[in-house]
Amino acid sequence: MRSAPLSVPRIVIAAPASGHGKTTVATGIIKALTDRGFTVAPFKVGPDYIDPGYHSLAAGRTGRNLDPYMVGTERIAPLFAHGAAGADLAVVEGVMGLYDGATGEGELASTAQVAKLLDAPVLFVVDAAAQGRSIAALLHGFRSFDPAVRIAGVVLNRVGSDNHRNILTQALDEIGLPVLGALRRDAAVSAPSRHLGLVPVAERRAEALASVAALGALVDTGLQLDEVYRLARSAPPLDVTAWDPFEEVGSRRGARPRIAVASGPAFTFSYAENTELLAAAGAEVCPFDPLREEKLPERVCGLVLGGGFPEVYAPELAANEALRENVAEFARLGGAIAAECAGLLYLGKSLDGLPMCGVVDAEAVMTDRLTLGYRHAVAASESVLAAAGTRVSGHEFHRTAVSPSAGSPPAWHWRRNGGAVTEGFAGARIHASYLHLHWAGAPSIARRLVESCGVL
Repeated sequence: MRSAPLSVPRIVIAAPASGHGKTTVATGIIKALTDRGFTVAPFKVGPDYIDPGYHSLAAGRTGRNLDPYMVGTERIAPLFAHGAAGADLAVVEGVMGLYDGATGEGELASTAQVAKLLDAPVLFVVDAAAQGRSIAALLHGFRSFDPAVRIAGVVLNRVGSDNHRNILTQALDEIGLPVLGALRRDAAVSAPSRHLGLVPVAERRAEALASVAALGALVDTGLQLDEVYRLARSAPPLDVTAWDPFEEVGSRRGARPRIAVASGPAFTFSYAENTELLAAAGAEVCPFDPLREEKLPERVCGLVLGGGFPEVYAPELAANEALRENVAEFARLGGAIAAECAGLLYLGKSLDGLPMCGVVDAEAVMTDRLTLGYRHAVAASESVLAAAGTRVSGHEFHRTAVSPSAGSPPAWHWRRNGGAVTEGFAGARIHASYLHLHWAGAPSIARRLVESCGVL
């Protein structure tokens, strides 16, 4: 397919570091502009699953991720074009600090890299609570570090008073950076957090709706939204071919296998493109909630158990004995199962001493140690997810540990801190691992899983 100019106005929301208010500003802008009648396409840089949930609430449209490490730099603009189809503008929330990305790999997977790949202006959010004129030196440094990144405006967060704002604005005038808004501290827009970040929308939908509404009102009052939109419109056309899941996996004829995909509060971590690829590969995707449903959907021959917080819902998952037994029976009958992180824990024998499905011969416990980071992995053995030797790029993010950490055969090999790691559990009909994957980076995963689904 021939590329074509894409003229969607777009803006990237960045900051000097985590905690400066990117999510507050990005979600507020999405909500405020949506309330004004714009169709807003929301995006998040990096492997974050939770912020896109708040973006989705604000936009009434699926929040998507842009992660060069997980999908490759060449797919960022096509995935953006796919997600921005039909939108009046796009808002892209960054990750960590502007130039932070994959450790030891330069700009890879940073907000700066994505901004350059999208040729988008950057709106820079700064926590100004303890800042004075030195804010100009801070912004001058960020702007000059990579002149190809266009920092075009500033939002001052946690401003103490009108006089404080004037001091900051005058300082930024000295370096020619316009202030497009200032926000005061507001308890109404806080969101609860726990061991892996914000609490997902699915676990607090009513409260999340109220928080998002408050964010929209705060931004509508505190930011010059017309100027933000003008800045977004300054992005030039992108010459790009939109990502197409059907082109990625090819066409498939014959019966459509039904694949159950876990959802609900305990399994909130998923990328929209994963299910789009499954559907494009010929599957009928059947969402179900393991907290509420006592058996898998009828006539399924495949099961996808993604990430989430099973450790928070371990008592409820354990209490749903009927579904645990149904999943175990599904595995015994040869159903195709792909599980990552939360799914791995659910398939194990126990989680913090509570019984799980017993499909994987491993026990899991919560720990005080956070395991976090990108991984280049190689499939250690044949499975429903990947052929042996398949290379993927993924991400780990958990505070649990399983014992043993790998089966025979294992799922993946990779290197971490100079040492070899063997991880996960694989077999002819199962693949269970801590590694999160964005299937757009390896579309063969979806096709292989669908092709592995025989009728039970």
